[in-house]
Amino acid sequence: MKAMMSHEPGGPETLKLTEAETPEPGPGQLRIAVKAAGVNFPDTLIIKDLYQFKPPRPFAPGGEVAGTVEAVGDGVEGFEAGDRVLSGGINGGFATHFIAEAARTHKIPDAMPFDEAASFMLTYGTSHYALKDRAKITEGDTLFILGAAGGVGAAAIELGKAFGAKVVAGVSSEDKAAFCKEIGADETLVYPRALDRDAQKALSGEIKKLCGGEGADIVYDAVGGDYAEPALRALAWEGRFLVVGFPAGIPKIPLNLTLLKSCEIVGVFWGAFTMRNPAKNADYVAELFRFYEEGKIRPHVTGVFPLEEAAKALEMLQDRKVMGKIVLTVE
Repeated sequence: MKAMMSHEPGGPETLKLTEAETPEPGPGQLRIAVKAAGVNFPDTLIIKDLYQFKPPRPFAPGGEVAGTVEAVGDGVEGFEAGDRVLSGGINGGFATHFIAEAARTHKIPDAMPFDEAASFMLTYGTSHYALKDRAKITEGDTLFILGAAGGVGAAAIELGKAFGAKVVAGVSSEDKAAFCKEIGADETLVYPRALDRDAQKALSGEIKKLCGGEGADIVYDAVGGDYAEPALRALAWEGRFLVVGFPAGIPKIPLNLTLLKSCEIVGVFWGAFTMRNPAKNADYVAELFRFYEEGKIRPHVTGVFPLEEAAKALEMLQDRKVMGKIVLTVE
């Protein structure tokens, strides 16, 4: 097989196209011939040894793939060679072949293209778990999203609308705002690239205004940094603040704000949830496929690169130039 391997910690430019022996699936596993691999922000961290997990090197980044089942390990039921599937893990996806746990693999609808399938589970799974399980979203809630044009943010827009919420999309540019409007956001807010205290106060006031005056019932924070505190200040009474990611840095939050608003700060670790509660996750996955088939959600693939150009794709992602999702394709 071929894979874009990380041999040493570093940026996207350190990845090397490497030939390796095609692996065999073990008990409970499948070998997937990869047709497309999703590119996600954690991929930019794991190659720098900045992610929660540090696989032994050399390894290929890539946490989600779509393709066809090529080989089935002992004890696996319900799959056979030729099945169209999506799957994922911590790493290994930027390759021509992927060893998947059968328990983390799902057959995909015949009408779902491989590029959409490879863009589906991580972003929609994260945002669905965040909104439904952690925030307990209900019809009529107001949802404010930081980083709304990115993969998980765009998924949160669509899912927020599917759950009956008013969605306000926070982004860093006018073109990203237009993209969010196109995929369903009710309102958009373009925030500055840098924030001093005055700008933070102004941002908080603008979020409240767009959310109807009382503030947001739910804040979905996929940005962090200096944007987290003004977003938290814009929460309504008993609001829920979802901690999703920190591309702008890990924020420090004055905890007195939680007392004043009687609000909650809630962590979102979808990957760990899928392992700790597979039965509930299976129900959530089934709902996501229903939403897809009903046309309520659909991955917005805005860039496609061959496997050999994985570094270019990761550079675009870490430079925040991506709207929606980008994927690698494998011939």
